[in-house]
Amino acid sequence: MADDVLRETSIEGLPLVPARILNEYAYCPRLAYLEWVQGEFEESADTLDGSLRHRTVDLETGSLPDPREQSNADAELRVLARSVLLSSEAHGLIARMDLVESAGDCVMPVDYKRGKTPDTPERSWEPDRVQLCAQGLILRDNGYKCHSGVIYYSGSKSRIEVDFDEALVGRTLELLADLRSVCASEVIPPPLAQSRKCEGCSLAGICLPDEVTLLAKMKDDADERRKTPVKELRRLVPSVCDLQPVYVLEQGASVSKKGDLLQVKKDGSVIQKVRLLTTSQLNVFGNVQVSTQLLRELGDRDVSVCYFTYGGWFAGMFSGMGHKNVELRRKQFALAEDPQWSLRQASQFVAGKIRNSRTLLRRNSSDPRKAVLTELSRLASRARVVESMDSLLGVEGAAARLYFSRFATMLKPRIGEAFDFRNRNRRPPKDPINALLSFVYGLLVKDINITLLSVGFDPMMGFLHRPRYGKPALALDLAEEFRPIVGDSVVLTLVNGGEVSSKDFIERGGALALTPHGRRKVIGAYERRLSTEVRHPVFGYSVSYRRVMEIQARLLARRIAGEIPEYLPIVTR
Repeated sequence: MADDVLRETSIEGLPLVPARILNEYAYCPRLAYLEWVQGEFEESADTLDGSLRHRTVDLETGSLPDPREQSNADAELRVLARSVLLSSEAHGLIARMDLVESAGDCVMPVDYKRGKTPDTPERSWEPDRVQLCAQGLILRDNGYKCHSGVIYYSGSKSRIEVDFDEALVGRTLELLADLRSVCASEVIPPPLAQSRKCEGCSLAGICLPDEVTLLAKMKDDADERRKTPVKELRRLVPSVCDLQPVYVLEQGASVSKKGDLLQVKKDGSVIQKVRLLTTSQLNVFGNVQVSTQLLRELGDRDVSVCYFTYGGWFAGMFSGMGHKNVELRRKQFALAEDPQWSLRQASQFVAGKIRNSRTLLRRNSSDPRKAVLTELSRLASRARVVESMDSLLGVEGAAARLYFSRFATMLKPRIGEAFDFRNRNRRPPKDPINALLSFVYGLLVKDINITLLSVGFDPMMGFLHRPRYGKPALALDLAEEFRPIVGDSVVLTLVNGGEVSSKDFIERGGALALTPHGRRKVIGAYERRLSTEVRHPVFGYSVSYRRVMEIQARLLARRIAGEIPEYLPIVTR
């Protein structure tokens, strides 16, 4: 949620605490930290409903009388001022008050809440009372007499008056001091334990309360963790994403904004219309123009625009201001410079990739040789205990050679089609299978790049792949475990299912590339794979591969923050 008061600064240089954040802290310290320190926010039905109910009170109308003239005011006169922004230097607080009522020499803040009056002795929730009291303290520090306030619960249309007595003021100041101390520590508070508050929280998919709690309790031993029975956790976020990517492959097309629609034109005719509200990303290939108005709109909505060459290489992307989580990026860069930490994290990426490669062979090979599967298991175990990055790269290389030496056994014979595979080659690919692999890997890295940005990472600084100009090292790191189960699986589906043929490729100087028609087929299969739901091997619930990417990126952030002892790659069974 955009909040223009979050980063106001007091005279002492400390940021002013919004009264709304104090409410969050009283409700859940972790929620307040995520929102205020790390800049996280996610809309939900509840937050959108609350915004709609605030439409009237958010309009700045009326004005407060000068506090120096309050003592002479008519006791019966009632003055209303809406959306009043005030701050207190003494307490380090700031608030935009929904409504301030003035009668005689006293003022009273009124705070609107979307729910119904709770069945409690106070007929209100403590976080709401604390937020209201903070507003009262701000009014007092600005010279007004303020002894009480009102919480208006719109669900029951009831006004609940709250006295700012000594106990409530003391509790408010105590929570304010605790909040400042926690934020200064740069240590995120732990998740609430099996709390029902999580079930209605819009940040549950970011916080991952049950997942973090489970992983934090697990032993720091990979073999023991794999033996741990799958425990089905609460799935607090939707299994699939409602937003969908848009792909534009028509050369000479233009993409622009019309109202709330994204529209694609070619030769003056509209060939595609998509609602901006349901768009997760825009992907353009080759000679496609994107209007400035659309770029600005997509930037405001945090929707990335990904640019590919005509041949399908991921060339770059445009995004808005991006995530503001500086704390995560600072820790990411610091740990990337730690050789031992980087090695340990990189080993998890490689081990996950090898195990998933083994699973794909075991499931799909017409000749799954036991010796090959055994060796891949050994290399996966070896990857976790190597003592140098060179050794890890050697293990990865050996596993890749072994895996791709058996890749052809997963391909079904196609009469009249030349889908032979002998070895992995690229830059440029020289056969249809390698052309498919390269194109799908490019799509995969693009999606993980976007996911990392949305979480708050810098995709250019990795742990396995070292930084190099123009190389999204961390995106390549996280892509490793997904290459077999997403990328290679898509290629097998396309070839073995007869979805692509030799007509979908074009040869240029010994190199093969997909035709535009062929790319559409691959993109369709790739998006179907990302929408496929899989039972999470650790958490037990069903979730799409696209959502799994986000979960893995957020778990990596939790590992970097020190909340969990180890990052677990997604390894299908």
